[in-house]
Amino acid sequence: MTPAGPEWLLPDSLWWDGRLQTGVALGPRREVVPVAAVPAGAARRRIPGTVLPGLCDAHVHSALVELSAVWAGGISSVWDLGGAPATVAAVAARGAPAVRYAGPFLIAPGGYPSDRGWAPAGSCREVRSAADAAEAVGEAQAGGATLIKVTAHAGGPLLSDATLAAVVDAAHRAGLPVVVHAEGAGTVAAAYAAGADYLAHTPWTEALDEGLIRESADRMTWISTLDIHGWGSPTPEQDVAIDNLRRFLGQGGKVRYGTDLGNGPLPLGVNPRELRALRRAGLPPSDILTAMTETDHGDPAWLPAGLDLAPATFADSLATARVLTDSVRPRL
Repeated sequence: MTPAGPEWLLPDSLWWDGRLQTGVALGPRREVVPVAAVPAGAARRRIPGTVLPGLCDAHVHSALVELSAVWAGGISSVWDLGGAPATVAAVAARGAPAVRYAGPFLIAPGGYPSDRGWAPAGSCREVRSAADAAEAVGEAQAGGATLIKVTAHAGGPLLSDATLAAVVDAAHRAGLPVVVHAEGAGTVAAAYAAGADYLAHTPWTEALDEGLIRESADRMTWISTLDIHGWGSPTPEQDVAIDNLRRFLGQGGKVRYGTDLGNGPLPLGVNPRELRALRRAGLPPSDILTAMTETDHGDPAWLPAGLDLAPATFADSLATARVLTDSVRPRL
């Protein structure tokens, strides 16, 4: 009999819904059932090792890195947090990895990163007033953005509190979450007061006040990007970031795995240094996996040797991940 219908995956083990399972199958609609419940005659593919939801890097800049190499390194989906809209949309159309993107950086006139040589032409959109905010958000959304990225960099011109709040309000009316690049004194507080949903980076320029940490943990998510500070070498900035993140997590805050790919010599694909830094911040392996997996976006991940949750070896184990596509046919 020829197998019929969509294919079911039968891995040695499956990490799904926050736990490691055996004796189960993963269906074509990402349903998990006991192997015995797989429909009779359904196509089946046995997978040695462990299958996981797709791994996502929630902070990349596709104009500055080759995303095909990121895909080859085990990452099946990314968030592009700032780039020239047409260029990013063209990259997203390729689909490997899947790309969710913010469109241009929304900035104060003359603000960061328009003054940086690495920022491609067309990647910044100045917001000149609170009245201009809705138009800026609408332009980004019309270009395919499903996130809005705003910069608050204390080293240069800043959006006023009213304009920043107007951007966030316009984005939320459009159903779009807002990610803020907050760098320097007062910028995290400004992002929080404006109602932003995400910080693009764990704050690193100063130790945050405990009250602000507690308030932020109530309704914000931070994207980690810890390895940009030193790229594997200890730095005071990374120590500050890890301490802030440890206290944020202690207050119940949520973190997403993100690396800021394009910012220096970062590994393409899963970054074991980022994972080890998250461990230093107190996140156990199971919570790190929650921070970097998406069950409904991107192809699943595959660890040929199986998932190793031991804290000492977890990072290097996860760095062996591959994207599991229909073309992957492991030898059994």
